[in-house]
Amino acid sequence: MKQYINRKEYIDNLLAYKDKDLIKVISGFRRSGKSTLLEIYKKELVQQGINDQQIQFYNFELPENYLNKSWNDIYYSIKQKMVSNTINYIFLDEVQNIPLFEKLVDGLYVTENTDLYITGSNAFLLSSELATLLSGRYVEISILPFSFREYLVARQIDTSNKYLNFETLFFDYVNETSLPKGVALRQIGFDKIYDYLKAIYNTIIEKDITQRHQIQDKRAFTNIVKFMASHIGSPLSPSNISKTLLQDGQKIHHATVEKYLDYLVTSFVFYKINRFDLKGKKQLATQEKFYLIDLGLLNVLVGKDRLTDRGHMLENIVYLELIRRNNKVWTGTARNTEVDFVCKNTSGELSYYQVAWQLSNENTKTREFGALEKIKDNYPKFLLTTDSFTQDKNGIRHINVFAWLLDIDKK
Repeated sequence: MKQYINRKEYIDNLLAYKDKDLIKVISGFRRSGKSTLLEIYKKELVQQGINDQQIQFYNFELPENYLNKSWNDIYYSIKQKMVSNTINYIFLDEVQNIPLFEKLVDGLYVTENTDLYITGSNAFLLSSELATLLSGRYVEISILPFSFREYLVARQIDTSNKYLNFETLFFDYVNETSLPKGVALRQIGFDKIYDYLKAIYNTIIEKDITQRHQIQDKRAFTNIVKFMASHIGSPLSPSNISKTLLQDGQKIHHATVEKYLDYLVTSFVFYKINRFDLKGKKQLATQEKFYLIDLGLLNVLVGKDRLTDRGHMLENIVYLELIRRNNKVWTGTARNTEVDFVCKNTSGELSYYQVAWQLSNENTKTREFGALEKIKDNYPKFLLTTDSFTQDKNGIRHINVFAWLLDIDKK
């Protein structure tokens, strides 16, 4: 019997939209746990008293569920099994595998007494065509791979043990993978994790991006991906990527680079973070930063060198955790300062985060606290580091990052 990690935040989000007149679109990177999430949610519905007959679950990665069937064949088959005069819960997993799937989704949405949930791995799902068709009628719930806390739960590690070496466990987390099935492979060796990640990456590059967008120059595209992976957390622009590649003898127009970056973001390989003007409190349109969905992919993209330094890897993990906690996130900039993250929560309140591996000396301490001290407002400010002993300063909370990631900060 399968053992599931109960991803409570996502389940709570789905329950909040239960029976609401909206299509629940669960999106995310391949193998980040979307299908498993639906399985957990289905069990939750049954525990709440929903009859099994009211739930229909279709996995469209299984050919028998869609081969030689048109969208309307599937539509009428679903309708015939629906229970009359009550809500029916319809789960369509990897629905983009059905030709003209948007017609199936639209047809089921307008069917009375239907609560519809769909998943997809890539940009097919919320392509401009489908987004236009479903405009105002769907809510997107984007799922991420395991957080550090979920990763430790999956490894059956007791986080209440005060003698745990969180730094060692963190390096396992970023050097292996945060993808659920990849974590399960760690018992049979790192080479199996590597093969798994390589297969997923190749599928995304070949199936989700190069085939769909008919990219001819695959070498140039691959080099752009590797360049981004080597510069996680650094300000990038299509023009400076283009200029760097030109120095290596590759001529790629910055407009082409920009398109490639968009493909990678819509396929959830990278997340783009815009700059935020700290003085004018507005978003800026240049020099974005990019963070990788799973740092284990660095093994595939840049090899054993893993050029990204540990400070930027920590930034990457903090960024993913901030969006996991339902924040909108920017990088902050002003004439005389920069701060790693500016966040706006669901209530519209701002907060600021600076991330550093360690405050190893006075210069580092002055620099990291100073970035936050220069922001002259009263919104909360946090400095996250791996230091065991933390010390607040001038209203800035200094927190051990592992305690913050595990939500066990008692300060």
